[in-house]
Amino acid sequence: MTVAGRHPLTHNKTSPLFFMGVLCALAATIIWSGNFIVARGLGGHFPPVQLAWFRWLTATVILLPFAFRNLARERRQIKSNLGFLSLTALIGITVFNTLIYIAGRYTTALNLALIATFTPIFLLLLSRIFLGEAITLRKTAGIAIAVFGVVSLVTKGDYSRLAALDLNIGDLGMLVASGLFAAYSILVGKKPRELGQTAFLTATFVLGLIFLTPWALWEILSGNRAVFTAPAVGAILYIGIGASLISFLLWNRAVLLIGPARSGFIYYSLPLFSGIEALLILGETVTMAHIYSGFCIIAGIIVATNPFDRK
Repeated sequence: MTVAGRHPLTHNKTSPLFFMGVLCALAATIIWSGNFIVARGLGGHFPPVQLAWFRWLTATVILLPFAFRNLARERRQIKSNLGFLSLTALIGITVFNTLIYIAGRYTTALNLALIATFTPIFLLLLSRIFLGEAITLRKTAGIAIAVFGVVSLVTKGDYSRLAALDLNIGDLGMLVASGLFAAYSILVGKKPRELGQTAFLTATFVLGLIFLTPWALWEILSGNRAVFTAPAVGAILYIGIGASLISFLLWNRAVLLIGPARSGFIYYSLPLFSGIEALLILGETVTMAHIYSGFCIIAGIIVATNPFDRK
């Protein structure tokens, strides 16, 4: 549980729970990295809002049987915190992922990867504004190192490609999505103490799906209908169970254990894991740019989170 404005274990980095939080953030990021590969593959089969809707429907249907008793037991707490839960669901469930799917139709993967690196920066700024966490020189240095690593990874060491970037409405959508995920993480860190993790997650899933339904119906009525194939169904199950249910459970747990800012720094490892999965799954080649950018990403995370500091 968290106390408003603070996060447990912030000053006890040698605690096993601190390292559990780091592992949870890493595991969530690994699963999300696979989600980007799957989502790109579904781009030609599913309109973006319906892709998001089926994703959250899958996660909600699977979670509800296990969480029903928690929801019934904590129904009064849910009712009294309905405004907070609705805001969290609208930002983190309804809009955030849907914007990513929409942005992917208008911009390149290179642009998306570059703009996604703004998420930890937004987290750092929001943590300062709403949680009072200091922006230290160490955290700033960690951001700079990690950003350099991510840029090196997505440009494959050819930084001249940055000058050729063609910014469009998709880039703006991805930038907004990065800020929304940072805001969602801050809200998770300020979860009411009387709400259990299972009830909190389930309530946000259900509310987010409800808010998303009119948007999906509008998309269908506009003539954009999803095309179901066996690979598409399998992919939806993956993003529904893995990238939604499991990853959000892990990420929320990480935020509660180590705080949103440190979790955000670990999020920088997403392009690194995406590259590894592209090598193993797609057979893409690994260059020296991949290697040194990976070292930069890891070094930036270590510098920013300072996991070996006992204070």
